[in-house]
Amino acid sequence: MKASLDYATNRKPRLMTTEEVSNYLRISPASVYRLVKEQKIPVSRIGKHLRFRKDVIDEWLTQMENENHKIPPNQ
Repeated sequence: MKASLDYATNRKPRLMTTEEVSNYLRISPASVYRLVKEQKIPVSRIGKHLRFRKDVIDEWLTQMENENHKIPPNQ
């Protein structure tokens, strides 16, 4: 089976463990597990292991930032 490539850099996408993504996001591992359980963070399961693609996490962060900066409608 051929691995997926990041065509912009011609390299394999960077995969992070739960500990690495918690450090990257500066949140506790427990918070990462909670986000996974609530299906609020993009994750891949490889057997019993969780893996997070850095490029997908970066896109997710950008999306979260955009959603948090929306101006609420006047009531």
